[in-house]
Amino acid sequence: MERIETEAPAREEIGAGYAGRIFRQIQRVIDDTGGQAGTLIRVLQQAQGLIGYLPPPVLKTISRDLKIPLSELYGIVSFYHFFTMVPKGRHVIQICLGTSCYVKGGQRLLDTLKKDSGLEPEGITPDGKFSLETVRCLGCCGLSPVMAIGDDVHRKVKPGEIKDILSPYE
Repeated sequence: MERIETEAPAREEIGAGYAGRIFRQIQRVIDDTGGQAGTLIRVLQQAQGLIGYLPPPVLKTISRDLKIPLSELYGIVSFYHFFTMVPKGRHVIQICLGTSCYVKGGQRLLDTLKKDSGLEPEGITPDGKFSLETVRCLGCCGLSPVMAIGDDVHRKVKPGEIKDILSPYE
């Protein structure tokens, strides 16, 4: 996957290739708002949907074209958990570290993922297949420790089971 350039291109300078296509699509999303108030969240969601996260060049483009201060965009993106400024893997692993899961081995699950795959919280595997998040509760306290991969919740996970749990997602 190509990287998006570090600076947001001026509207008339958008070029060819992957980055150019992405910026043109984002431009269409912005243009479709017609300058209506209250469209920022929708624009951010659609932009993130195109590339999986919101890198600084994309935020700069949105800021410039919607005439919203960049600091305000950063505030919104950092406030809502849905938005991310870092790339995510194809499969997002969530390890619960709420009280029950932590006491019953949540940290050992994290340690195993780090040892076996080098995966750190907020990290991504080199092949882009997996990223790792820690969460405070997945609502399964009676089944702890739990980990989720996308919408699949795995309960009473033991560190030795992690490889088998991940294998169908590879």
